[in-house]
Formats: sequence, structure tokens, C-alpha cells
Amino acid sequence: MNSHLRGLALLVLVTAIWGSTFAVVKTLGQLLEPSVLIAWRFLIGALALVPLVLWPRPTAAEATPQRALGSPALWRDGFIISLWLIAGYGTQTVALQTTGANRAAFFTALSVVLVPVWLVVAQRRNMPLALWLALPLAVTGLALLSWEGGKLVVGDFWALACAFTYAGFIVALERQAHRHPPLAFTLAQVSCVAALAWLWALFAAPQHLLAPSAAWGPLLYLGLLATAVTTLLQTLGQRHVSAAEASLIYALEPVTATLFSYVLIHEQVGVRGLLGGLLVVIATIFSTRGNGAAHPETPAPAAED
Repeated sequence: MNSHLRGLALLVLVTAIWGSTFAVVKTLGQLLEPSVLIAWRFLIGALALVPLVLWPRPTAAEATPQRALGSPALWRDGFIISLWLIAGYGTQTVALQTTGANRAAFFTALSVVLVPVWLVVAQRRNMPLALWLALPLAVTGLALLSWEGGKLVVGDFWALACAFTYAGFIVALERQAHRHPPLAFTLAQVSCVAALAWLWALFAAPQHLLAPSAAWGPLLYLGLLATAVTTLLQTLGQRHVSAAEASLIYALEPVTATLFSYVLIHEQVGVRGLLGGLLVVIATIFSTRGNGAAHPETPAPAAED
């Protein structure tokens, strides 16, 4: 498996993990304020990453993650990424308080369209024809799979804002993922989000900072698997996969969410949902026929995590 295919596989795994989180976040939203939920989630993720970054390496060459932690550039880039991340997670968490998980998944997944538009307009980048042909298939599939109809509610607009901010995150991560050792850069991103979220929580919900006992199981799941692991896998995957192609892969999230609902709680999908999921999968596979490799601006570090 070459590096591009390995990157694709890692990002598909990310979407599979994400598919299980919508219901978890919606449940936690009833127990915690959005800022407090994100603060605990990312603090748990950061604490889980610290031992991995500081774990002693047998040779100096393998100690790159520890040395990288003293780099101002690492924390500068991590902070930039964290601004996009906290905006994305924040708008999504707020959205899930007033709209359904399926509708939120649909609007959030519209980043699949925003990323290539962003790259063409802002960076004057030429997108492969296969990616452009895959976009309408993906959007149609997402609509069939997730759109429930009905009037727009305020949560839908928050979810749409999440799509914009997450598109910015995908583009920024493509530009910066190759510049730093993956583990150290992941820790920088997650730590900066945690710090920003706690500042937000102190101002927005100073009386509700403690999590009730019922929230700790879901919080540990979100912090460890859906934050620390997925952020690392994204950082690794987008070193070798373009932002436009990554956005199409991330469109698989509603598909995996539907599969989880069917397997775990026996929620029926229906013909429309099956057709929608199939179109998204076809669009994702079709997009890989284009030149989806990332285009780093500077060489990757010689030593890896």
C-alpha cells in the first residue's frame, strides 16, 4: 500500500469513528453546556496524548516529538488549526441542541462542496475532473440519506456554519500537516483547543464546569477515541491526501452514522437511505481516480513519530 492509499484508509477510519459520535454529543448536550463539553472532551484528549509524545525513544533520531514540543512554529501552527477546530466543534455542538442529528450531519457534510470551491477561488488550484464529477453525486447522496425535510430551524444554520469552519480546517490541515511530527502536532492542536474551550467555558458557564457522573463515560469515549485518535489519524492521513479528496471521504460520516444506528439500535434505513449511502460511497470511490495527493509546500521532517 503506497502512502496515498494509506492516507485514504486512515481518513475512512476517521469517518467510521465519527459516525458513532452524533448521538453521543446530542445526549451529552442535555447534560453539559457546549463550551464545557468541548473543554472536557479536548482536555481528556490532550492528557491521553501526552504520554505518547513523551514516551522515551531508544535513539535520538526517534526523539523528534519531544524536541518538536519546544518549537514556536509547532505551537503557532497548532493554534491556527485549533481556531478552526473549536469553531467547528462549537458550532456543531450548539447545532445539535436545536436540530436533529441527521439534519446536522447533512449540513455539516456540505463542507464536501465548500473545500474544492475554497481551493479554486482562494488558492487558484486546479481540481481533477473526477473530483468535480463526484461532488454532485455526494451531495445528492447526502440529501437522500440525511435530509428529513421540514422548516429550517436555528440549529440548521449553526450546522451550516460548522460546514464552513470545518472546510477551513481541512484546507489548513493539508497545508500544515506535513510540517511537523504527527504526534507532537496533534498534541499541539488538541491542547490549544482545550485551552480555548476552558476560556470559553469560564466566561459562558462558570457555574457548570463540573461534569455529572452520567457524563463521564461518553466524555471518555469522545476524548480518547473521537478526539485524540481521530485528530492524529487526520494529521497522518492529510499528509498524503489532498484537502478536496479528504472532504469527499469525510462525506462518508453520515453513511457510517447510519450503519451504526442500524447495527446498534436496529434503526431501519429504507430504500432512500440505502440509495443515498450508495451514491456517497460511489462518489468517494470515483474521486480517488483523480490526482488526490496532497501538495505540501515544504519537505516533511526527516524523522517521524
